[in-house]
Amino acid sequence: MRPVLGHARYLVMIAVIGALVAAVCLLLYGFLEGGKLVWYLLEKGEISRKGAKEMALEFIEIIDLFLMGTVFYIVSVGLYSLFIDAGVPTPDWLKIRTLDDLKNKLVAVVIVVLAVVFLGQAVTWDGVRDLMGLGVGIAAVIAALTWFLSVKSSKTDK
Repeated sequence: MRPVLGHARYLVMIAVIGALVAAVCLLLYGFLEGGKLVWYLLEKGEISRKGAKEMALEFIEIIDLFLMGTVFYIVSVGLYSLFIDAGVPTPDWLKIRTLDDLKNKLVAVVIVVLAVVFLGQAVTWDGVRDLMGLGVGIAAVIAALTWFLSVKSSKTDK
C-alpha cells in the first residue's frame, strides 16, 4: 500500500495542470482585453469625464483578471512544490513548504482581490446603490481573513 500511496501524490498533477491552464487563460484574456481597451482609446482619441470613469473601471476589471490569474498560478506552483518537487525555482516570497504556507499566500491575494472588487464598485457608484452594505461586507471578510493570517502567524512564531 505504501508504494501506491507514494505514487498517488502524482494525482495532484491534475490540479496543478488545471490551475496552470486557468492562470494562463486568465492572464492572456486580461492582456487581450487590455490591448482592446488601449486600441479603442487610441482610435477614439478623446476621453470625457464620464469616459474616464468607465476607462478606469475597465482597467480595474483587467487588473482583477490578472490578480485571479496570479491566484491560480500560486495554487499551481504551491501544489506542485508540496506534492511533486520541493525544489521548484521560485522567488523567496513564493516559497511554499507547507499547506499552511499555500493557504496564507492565497488568503493574502484574496484580500487584494476583494479590495479591487470594492474599488471597482466605488469608481462606478451612481449614488443609488447601497455601497455601504457591500463595503461593510467586504471589510468584514477582509478583517476575518487578516485575523486568520495573524493567528496563523503567531502560532508558527512560537
